[in-house]
Amino acid sequence: MDETGAKPKRSGARLCCTCNQRRAALKRPKTLEQICRECFYDVFEEEIHQVIVTNQLFKPGERVALGASGGKDSTVLAYVLSKLNKKHNYGLDLFLLSVDEGITGYRDDSLETVKRNEIQYGLPLKIISYKDLYGWTMDEIVKVIGLKNNCTFCGVFRRQALDRGAAFLKVDKLVTGHNADDIAETVLLNILRGDIARLSRCTSITTGEDGPIPRCKPFKYTYEKEIVMYAYFKRLDYFSTECIYSPNAYRGFAREFIKDLERIRPRAILDIIKSGENFRISTTTKMPEQGTCERCGYISSQKWCKACVLLEGLNRGLPKLGIGKGRISVNDSEDRNGSDRGKSIASKQCGTLDF
Repeated sequence: MDETGAKPKRSGARLCCTCNQRRAALKRPKTLEQICRECFYDVFEEEIHQVIVTNQLFKPGERVALGASGGKDSTVLAYVLSKLNKKHNYGLDLFLLSVDEGITGYRDDSLETVKRNEIQYGLPLKIISYKDLYGWTMDEIVKVIGLKNNCTFCGVFRRQALDRGAAFLKVDKLVTGHNADDIAETVLLNILRGDIARLSRCTSITTGEDGPIPRCKPFKYTYEKEIVMYAYFKRLDYFSTECIYSPNAYRGFAREFIKDLERIRPRAILDIIKSGENFRISTTTKMPEQGTCERCGYISSQKWCKACVLLEGLNRGLPKLGIGKGRISVNDSEDRNGSDRGKSIASKQCGTLDF
C-alpha cells in the first residue's frame, strides 16, 4: 500500500489487438501481432478460406483426397478443410489418402494417428503401400542403398503412390499440406540445384492441371509455426516424430537457413515465395518436354519415369542406377516378349510434380 492506503496498480496483461477484449495468448509468427486464441482461430481459418476462394481451388461437387501422413500439417489440413467445407458450403466429398512407405517405428505409428483422424473427422481413409506398388519397403531399400540417397527413392515413389491412390479413389483433386516454409525451402533448393523446370512451377498453388489429377496447396501462405500453434491450442491428435531416415536429407540445410532468416525477419518466408512467383524463364531456355513413361504410363519427360529407373536398379541389384548425372543405359529385363532392349535414360527427375 502507498501513503493513501491504496493498493498499487499492477500492469495489466496486454489485450488482443484484434478484439481488444480478451487477453492476448500468443504472438503470431507471421505478423508479430499479439492475439487471443479465439481471434487466432478465426484469422487462421479465414486466411486459408480466402486463399481457397481467391485461387478457385475447388468446385462444388468435387471429390478431393487429402494427403494424410498423421503429422501436424496434414492433420490441421484435414480438420480445417472439413470445417471450412461445412461452414462455407464448398460442397466437397473429402477423403484421407495415406502412403505407407514401410518405415518401422515411424510410419506404422503415424498411420495409427491417421486411423484415429478417420474416426474423429468422419472421413473415409485409403492407405496405399510401397510394398504393394513396388515390391519394396523403405526399410528394405535403405538396407541396400544406405542413408545417403534414400530420400531420393522415397520422394519419387511417394509422388507416384499419391497419384495412384488418388486415381483409385477417383478424385478430382489431390490436396497436400505443404506450408509456406516448405515452399520457400523448395525455391531455394531449386536455385541451388539450378533446376529451371521446377523453379518455374514450384510456387504454383495448383500443379498438374494438364495431368489426370491436379494438386493444390491451401497452406501455401500459412507459416509452419502457426500450424503448430493451431494444432496445440486445438489439441488435435497428430504424430510429431521425425522420419528416422531424414536427418541427412539435403532439404534439411535449406530448412535451417529458412529458420535463421525467419528469426531475423519473419516476413522473409513470404518474400522468398513472392520472389519465386516473380521469376520468369527466358524464352530461349530449353525446357523438358512432357510425355509418358513407356513402361508404366506415368508422366515423364524421359522414356522411363524416374520411379521405373530407380525400381529397375533395385531389382537388378544396381540401386544407384538412377542416381547421379549423365545418361544411363537400362536393360528392360521385364519385357513380356523376353527380348532385351537397351534403353537410354537420362537420370533427370520426371513429370510435372513440384515436391
